[in-house]
Amino acid sequence: MRQITLGIDFGTSNTAAAVLDGGRPRVIALEPGKDTLPTAIFLDYADRRTLVGTAAVQAMIDGRYGRFMRSLKSILGTPLARERRQFLNEKLTLLEIIARFLTEVRLRAEAATGAHIKSVVSGRPVHFHSANPQRDRQAQIDLEECYRMAGFSDVRFLHEPEAAALAAGPGKGVGLIVDIGGGTSDFTLFRTAGNGIKIIASHGVRIGGTDFDRALNLALVMPQLGLGGELKNELGPGRNDVPPALFHELASWEKIAFVYGPDAVRDAKRMVRLAVTPAPLKRLVTVLEMELGHDIAFAVEAAKITANRDGQSDIRLDPVEKGLRPHLAQGDLLSGLWPYADKIRAAAQDTLATAGLNADQVDRVIFVGGSSLVGVIDRLMRATFPQAEFEYSEVFTAVVDGLAIAAGETA
Repeated sequence: MRQITLGIDFGTSNTAAAVLDGGRPRVIALEPGKDTLPTAIFLDYADRRTLVGTAAVQAMIDGRYGRFMRSLKSILGTPLARERRQFLNEKLTLLEIIARFLTEVRLRAEAATGAHIKSVVSGRPVHFHSANPQRDRQAQIDLEECYRMAGFSDVRFLHEPEAAALAAGPGKGVGLIVDIGGGTSDFTLFRTAGNGIKIIASHGVRIGGTDFDRALNLALVMPQLGLGGELKNELGPGRNDVPPALFHELASWEKIAFVYGPDAVRDAKRMVRLAVTPAPLKRLVTVLEMELGHDIAFAVEAAKITANRDGQSDIRLDPVEKGLRPHLAQGDLLSGLWPYADKIRAAAQDTLATAGLNADQVDRVIFVGGSSLVGVIDRLMRATFPQAEFEYSEVFTAVVDGLAIAAGETA
């Protein structure tokens, strides 16, 4: 059996795989008719098997007995990655769970290509953890370990925006990749060099679409569950704020799966008894008892996409309480996302400073990554680079196309 090198864009929200075929990238359909696979995992306790992608999401929606996890890329480099946890009759680390996902990617790619795959060129953000160099280094160590557990013996990495620059190829003057993904925002400046490109500078920051979701969730949904409320003292007069920590975990994709348990339910019921306004905290008890955190997160994500397109949307929380639908207006979208968008703009300007360039020297800006489609990002980038031509590349597959090119060049 022939051997090939696979390019894998293991993303916070979605994953893609591709190979170089006849000198051109060919994206592998990891699910029938789809270029990307949701980076989602469901440990099915009833059938004792691991589901990935759409099947994992559907199992969660169907309320099957098990544990759903998404955005696990965000835990790489943190102590959570190597903590051994009990999942029904298994004790697993989150690295082992990620390895199961990557194993399935490898097996599906082998089935699609008829090849034996032991080599991979994997994308990675410029910084997994932009504020913590030690965690940043550890994250790549963790991810390489996941690939090796998944059956890859040759593992190489390439910065995701640099892969997207390879896919964009030579063009007019200086190009800037703006790669806004689920967990990070990355930038690469490049220019034409002969028949190829030369990387000038790359930079990144740990901000992405899941941060957008969390901001909207905390602003519009968690107050419906008690965030911002008050509790009466158990003894004597006086009031205290409802503790916010649990709500922040419920609003964070990568932490939702680990919020549930009898202690959390007991604490929530205690808050109901002490609440000045009990109704919202009763909803919190429902969410914890019925494990609805991911249902809420998906509802927020869907409303964000609709509001970005149409200017407004409702966040449909009927599984929590029939008719509970906080409204997401254009103003909420702008105010909720602006602080993150402004930091993304600052990171783009830092990339320019590293290269010793100014904004007027950028001739083309190429957007990649699903979260680059958020309108506030587009507005800020156009204001920052007024002389540039703007391109929307294959936003969901540009990175994996470049990884396939790199895999072919190094095979």
